[in-house]
Amino acid sequence: MDMITDAAAVARHEAQRAIEAAGQRAATLQAHNGEYLTFRLGAEEYGIDILRVQEIRSYEQPTRIANAPSFLKGVVNLRGVIVPIVDLRLKLGCDSADYTPFTVVIVLNLRGRVVGAVVDSVSDVLELAGDSIRPAPAMGTSVDAAFITGIASVNERMLILMDIEALMGSADMGLLEQAAT
Repeated sequence: MDMITDAAAVARHEAQRAIEAAGQRAATLQAHNGEYLTFRLGAEEYGIDILRVQEIRSYEQPTRIANAPSFLKGVVNLRGVIVPIVDLRLKLGCDSADYTPFTVVIVLNLRGRVVGAVVDSVSDVLELAGDSIRPAPAMGTSVDAAFITGIASVNERMLILMDIEALMGSADMGLLEQAAT
């Protein structure tokens, strides 16, 4: 019975730590103005720091890797660099992951590692003032909000700001471990 109590305490501690980390990232965002590349995953619009974006490419079928999780679509050769391609729609549990002419790959440079992220479409680049960014709401342990750094309201649009480096470096992805310092 003590193991169950201990496990519950550890889970509560980890959830609280994730909430605090998200709050600290949001506070950091509010202190700095920044430009964000906005893109769509299903009906939702997300934003990532433009400084992490290397280029945007049309979607091409990657070479599949055996035994890879479903969200890791495979790899492509980008000018001599082998780039893993992650379908963010599958990773984040979006309803649909159809490939259309608007489907693109955002090529990211994260900690010196090049990674591709499949999204439904790219919208635009927005400059957001720090005071327009609000912290992500605490949603408990049922929703993993560790990769959401804040929420911005731009005109009629609600923009979910994402820490793409933390998402790609998460344990289940394992894409940035080798390049971490």
